[in-house]
Amino acid sequence: MGGDGDGDVNVAVGVFARGSNLGSRCLDCMQRRTLARMRYQDRRHAGRVLGERLAALEGRPDLVVLGLPRGGVPVAWEVARRLAAPLDVFVVRKLGYPGHEELAMGAIASGGVRVLNPEVIARGVSREEIEEATAREELELERRERLFRGDRPPLPVAGKTVILVDDGLATGSTMRAAVRALRRKDARRIVVAVPVGARSTCAELEAEADEVVCTATPQPFHAVGLWYEDFSQTTDEEVRALLEGGAPPAEEEGATWM
Repeated sequence: MGGDGDGDVNVAVGVFARGSNLGSRCLDCMQRRTLARMRYQDRRHAGRVLGERLAALEGRPDLVVLGLPRGGVPVAWEVARRLAAPLDVFVVRKLGYPGHEELAMGAIASGGVRVLNPEVIARGVSREEIEEATAREELELERRERLFRGDRPPLPVAGKTVILVDDGLATGSTMRAAVRALRRKDARRIVVAVPVGARSTCAELEAEADEVVCTATPQPFHAVGLWYEDFSQTTDEEVRALLEGGAPPAEEEGATWM
């Protein structure tokens, strides 16, 4: 995940500002003021705000925080620090429908878990195609886990309260796959936690997770990156450093969401 947050804002505000009458210009100004007031500085700032929303969970002995790479890891790091909880990465790889890979027919996740979407598979996917996609994505998942975690084993989640963190929710497909994978791994309770998300997606995930915490659900939503001043891509090196426990450089605090 990544991109230029300011570019996202310009595109989105342009949608609101069509037309040339005074009302449209006023709407443009209002949207710009709203964006300036509501946007997070960056993922670390978003994580600090989210951590405060989850403060009631601080100190629980069964608590584990998992970040979805790459952009969810800086957010999760701040949450884990606030809650004094262990942090790990949870790698999920989508299984794309043959010829239309953007459509998920399932997903695989850390620990050898595979979740399939029967509705998509019913459109006409052979068992052979499913296995080919699985084998291909398993190689990439293993590569990413070695890259991010090195030789460290994953944190156990069976019987744990797991906070599953990303930097935002748009369609929610990756988060949904992650929740289902954690169910297969016998997590006792799953809390989906994001700094910002589409209101409908946050509502839909309530049917999957035990609890969903979306700090902000602005409308219109458009895209996750719209709600960050800095939505630059999180690097593999940053993910590794955070998982190894290295503290990111200090920066100024920003205003929190109201």
